[in-house]
Amino acid sequence: MSGRQEAVFPQGSFLAGLSPTARTALLGLGTAREFEPERVLLREADTSTHAFLLIDGCVKITGATPEGHVALLAIRVGGDLVGELAAMDGHPRVATVTTAGRVRARLIAQAEFRRFLAGFSDVSLAVSSSVGAKLRWATRRRIDFGSREVRIRLARVLLELATSYGTQTGTHVRIGVSLTQPELAALVGAAEPTVHRALATLRREGIVETGYRRVCVCDRVRLATVADG
Repeated sequence: MSGRQEAVFPQGSFLAGLSPTARTALLGLGTAREFEPERVLLREADTSTHAFLLIDGCVKITGATPEGHVALLAIRVGGDLVGELAAMDGHPRVATVTTAGRVRARLIAQAEFRRFLAGFSDVSLAVSSSVGAKLRWATRRRIDFGSREVRIRLARVLLELATSYGTQTGTHVRIGVSLTQPELAALVGAAEPTVHRALATLRREGIVETGYRRVCVCDRVRLATVADG
């Protein structure tokens, strides 16, 4: 575990914003778990109270809309916490968390998580702030995401990744999350060939550049326009 504790987590992830001492302590909590693709880690309305600290891989956060559809609310990657709200207040889950590709994480029981927060007031404040931001974002995102065309859904996923985990390099934003084509397709919620074609279109239009497990946003304004539908 010590080698992973020294790793650099994506910019914008929860662990990346902590002090080295707090980060090491948090990484030492819970038990190590590994999950296959498309595994539900947490389910909306469930009454479980543990949290997960993601180490590697990414997950999609989804929630039911008033119309009965499923909306993609957010994406979380290695270095992020998921399920922390229920661990803090004991209330039912407000969203479903599903793996997109293989995921390594640490499962942290509610009591252990609360003891940790009691001993690290700065982390407790950071968690509270993070939860508030997540809830505000999720409220805005509970729309009929599933009915949108793949191009729009892909643009929204890329915009979310660029906003949360992007690094500005000149006029471009490099997404600091390494994703395979199957993982990206899982996040978008569409077949891999369909997502590949949509990505190729964005590339031809000069909106993004792609490489091996790498995406760079060249024109954020135009990407946002596509995402708005």
